[in-house]
Amino acid sequence: MKILSTRSSGRLKIAIATVTAGALAVFFLPGAPASGARAPLTQRGVAAQQIASAPAPGTLSSRVYGTFGTAGTVRGHFDPDRFFVKHGDAYANGVLHATMRKGDGTLVGHATRRITIPVMGGRTGTTAGSTAGTNAAVAAATTCDILHLVLGPLDLDLLGLQVHLNRVVLDIVAASGAGNLLGNLLCAVAGLLDGTTTLSQLRLANILNRILAILRI
Repeated sequence: MKILSTRSSGRLKIAIATVTAGALAVFFLPGAPASGARAPLTQRGVAAQQIASAPAPGTLSSRVYGTFGTAGTVRGHFDPDRFFVKHGDAYANGVLHATMRKGDGTLVGHATRRITIPVMGGRTGTTAGSTAGTNAAVAAATTCDILHLVLGPLDLDLLGLQVHLNRVVLDIVAASGAGNLLGNLLCAVAGLLDGTTTLSQLRLANILNRILAILRI
């Protein structure tokens, strides 16, 4: 599973330096040539492209979409640093980095603001696993491809303009299994995304904060 580090195209990638070796998924390319044999140039090129395009395990990406005025657009990314529960609802607190443009594409400016956004819901990616065998065997065979967390909407003042953030999303990718702390935490979030009780929201905020702590290592 994964979570982003370096910024490009409004995405924040957060590099993970010290995570147990088991916490990082290892990608195997099918059909790799036996040692000593060289794959045809075209095959090696495809393999190189697959490696380059495969998202790095343990990364977080965020995207912000918003509007202002009649045709102005707001694009950027949100860096969460804390999740908490207030009056039974979960919230994300962090820093918004936004770029604002008029309808004709003219740049209005860049804004950075600490904000708090309600956690509206989300979904996890495909989960797969065997139902036979011991619990440990099942856990080892299960993967949670992605956590897609939806935040907002939110109205705020940026650069003197009234901005409406209509979509803020966080995507996290990792792999579960024995020793894969990050992947197991993401799988644990799956059953809490639809929960409406204060207890489920507290558990959700707690797990999300643990995920952020791993990403900061």
